[in-house]
Amino acid sequence: MDYLDLLPTARHEDIARVLAEKERWLAQPKKGFLRYRELRETVRHIRAAWHDFSGDVVRIGAPEELAAKEKAQVQQVLRGCMPWRKGPFNVFGFDIDAEWRSERKWNRLLPEMPDLAGKLLADIGCNNGYYMFRMAHHQPRLALGFEPYVQHYSTFRILNSFAGLENLRNELLGIEHLHLFPDCFDVVFLLGIIYHRHSPLDALRDVLTALKPGGTLLLESQAIPGNQPMALFPEATYAKVPGTWFIPTAACLENWLKRTGFREIKMFCQHPMSSAEQRRTEWMIFESYEDFIDKDDAALTIEGYPAPWRVFFKARKR
Repeated sequence: MDYLDLLPTARHEDIARVLAEKERWLAQPKKGFLRYRELRETVRHIRAAWHDFSGDVVRIGAPEELAAKEKAQVQQVLRGCMPWRKGPFNVFGFDIDAEWRSERKWNRLLPEMPDLAGKLLADIGCNNGYYMFRMAHHQPRLALGFEPYVQHYSTFRILNSFAGLENLRNELLGIEHLHLFPDCFDVVFLLGIIYHRHSPLDALRDVLTALKPGGTLLLESQAIPGNQPMALFPEATYAKVPGTWFIPTAACLENWLKRTGFREIKMFCQHPMSSAEQRRTEWMIFESYEDFIDKDDAALTIEGYPAPWRVFFKARKR
């Protein structure tokens, strides 16, 4: 069954048109696109006989499943998918220590997570699918990842080609396409996305539209400390990231949720960021958190702004 059949209220024709355009874009004979197509082709014949998504490490396949040639192919492909932003993974015995200790975020979400069994889920900005694989342990009917970046999209496709999970799917879509999925999802995960949007209120309205009546939003965001309902708007970059627009306090983010129509809003976790959770590794060799913070004052970013916290909210659609 095509996964869109599970979403009868979605605008199927419009989605099909967008996805066809994305496929044509992805099929361009350019180096950046060919790179990931060639990686996928190299290992498309390999399927894992075993996986385990119940623990902090997403585990796909055991090392003894592969012959020496296949093991070398898998290693080459995994290295070719660098940099790895989310993790950790273990794929056929290869430990992937990603930049983010994503299991920490997942474990903060778990106590507030609704029952996912048999539900329709959306993961907005799903990256390489770490959280979707963690969702898979809870047996959703469908987890659909929205991921507009070719590297992350392709990495998930490779991983799920190994895992063979039919209830996980990703598409080259962004949060701006959520309006094509009205009243579709029981739960929407919006993790680390809202501060990258020019208009966070429009983004939240699109999430509200995509939720079924009574559906749940689980939102995690970068934030600045403080009790007043205000947001920082950086001059150019925030913690060296140019695509960061509004960084709210927890109180400000709560007001955004209220004024876009969410109900039963609960802020259930907040904590300062640190290099224990986001750092450079052999699988992500570029700058990371310690490079974004003032060397003389850890309470400030490199630009002199308040250093980031992370905040977690749960909210519902009426």
